[in-house]
Amino acid sequence: MPRAAASALEIGPFCSPVLTGPNVKYLDVLTPEGLRARAAEIGLDATNCPERIDYLGDLGDVTDSFDAVFSSHAIEHQPDLVRHLNEVAAVLKPGGRYYLLVPDKRFCFDHFMAESTVAQVVDAHEVRRRVHSLMSVIENHAFATHNNSEMHWMGDHGTPFGPDEAYRVTAGMDRHAAAAGDYIDVHAWYFTPASFAVIIETLFRLNLTKLRPAVVYETPRNRLEFSAVLEVA
Repeated sequence: MPRAAASALEIGPFCSPVLTGPNVKYLDVLTPEGLRARAAEIGLDATNCPERIDYLGDLGDVTDSFDAVFSSHAIEHQPDLVRHLNEVAAVLKPGGRYYLLVPDKRFCFDHFMAESTVAQVVDAHEVRRRVHSLMSVIENHAFATHNNSEMHWMGDHGTPFGPDEAYRVTAGMDRHAAAAGDYIDVHAWYFTPASFAVIIETLFRLNLTKLRPAVVYETPRNRLEFSAVLEVA
């Protein structure tokens, strides 16, 4: 992680910020009061929620620049991955880095999802996707499994979707329809360390982003996430 003296922006700290200190700023879609209320609503400890949110809303509205940007389990939620990468690059100083924690689809509730492809990422960018597609909402309702990483590492991935469980697809369709175009918070992208590195490098070579992988680490055993560092080229 960046040194304490470096300026950093953490995206979506919720109630478990990873970065702290006087040179750290936070971006979230909720105020501190909203974060605490949301934590209480879903049964989480709200004591570590930040006392302040420096930027409320969209990353594209941030006008300051930083030595580092950090996000944990945020990039997979972005409807337009390329747009997100470009917004991060825009707030990084020359030589800045984007530090990420990313779920590994093999060891979390995304296990039965197909790995995302660069074609899907480019397509989402071309259509300027701002909310999740019907496909993503259905996938998260129908194909999600348990989130116990140790069980996944032992080979227990739960029960895959079967034809007798079509009600899950219906539930996803109903939720998407009820949103009437509003944002639904689901995963849009499913990565392994290898596929993530290839997708980001390909986007860089296509001149769709100024960020390229500096290092992508393997997922530690019994964990459900891997870490990566992207740098401004």
